[in-house]
Parts: sequence; structure tokens; C-alpha cells
Amino acid sequence: MAETLSSLQDLKAATAGQQPDAPVHVQKLDKLGRAYATGKRKDAVARVWIKPGTGKIVVNGRAEEVYFARPVLRMILRQPLEIANRSTQYDVFIGVAGGGLSGQAGAVRHGLSKALTYFEPELRPVLKREGFLTRDSRVVERKKYGKKKARRSFQFSKR
Repeated sequence: MAETLSSLQDLKAATAGQQPDAPVHVQKLDKLGRAYATGKRKDAVARVWIKPGTGKIVVNGRAEEVYFARPVLRMILRQPLEIANRSTQYDVFIGVAGGGLSGQAGAVRHGLSKALTYFEPELRPVLKREGFLTRDSRVVERKKYGKKKARRSFQFSKR
């Protein structure tokens, strides 16, 4: 039978021995030895696979330098690898669709961070501290009826 607790002291005494355990993160690999994760940013969705290798990054079948021509986008993409000091230890294969290049780079960063934590769970605190595991949920606001854009009204004219 369940015992009834009449005060906060009874509740403390009942839960004193039970400390909630932190979730245990284990390595998640597929049968080919790769870690897979999905990253999202704005309307972009990136599917990321990592496996041990030489540091090669392939985006939609093309080299990273060809697909993301701007250095800032390549820097955003490589941030999780740089923070974790794993720049030349993994080959990264990415399929990304939707949105623009900036959103795609953010989606790849999110997916790559998640894939790194699946491959090496001990990297999770480092990447979480930098905010790479949090999905940036900002999206474009929808257009409202009676408005030119989401908030912009039509130009007023008295005559």
C-alpha cells in the first residue's frame, strides 16, 4: 500500500535516498559504423553522417568549398569540429535541402553537432555549452490578410 505523506519533512525523508540520475548518453552508430543526425534551421533540413576518416566534407555530392563558397558559411559549418578538436578525424557526408545558404549552414552545424555527440557522447557538454545542440527555432513570420507582408500595411493615401 502507498503511504500518505502529511508534511514536507515526510516528503524529504521519503525521497532522501533517491537521487534522480542524469540521463546516460550512449554511442549510436549504424551497421556501417557511421553516426547520423538531422539538423534544422529556418526552412533548411540537413542530414549528416560522420565516420572516422581524414577530415573530408562532402555537401550534396560536392566539396565543401564548392557548395559553400563564402568563407563565413564554411566557418559556421566547421565550428563544432573546431570546438571539439576533431577537424581531421572524421569524414562528413551531408545532404541538405530547403531555405537559403545561410540557413543551410546553420542546419549543417546543428546536425553535425548532434552527430558528434552520437559518435562521442563525452563531447556533449562541450558542444552544449557553445549552444550548438539547441535548434534555433526562429522562422519567417507568416503573412497576414489585409497586410502587404507580415506586419507592413499598404500605403495610406487620403485622396
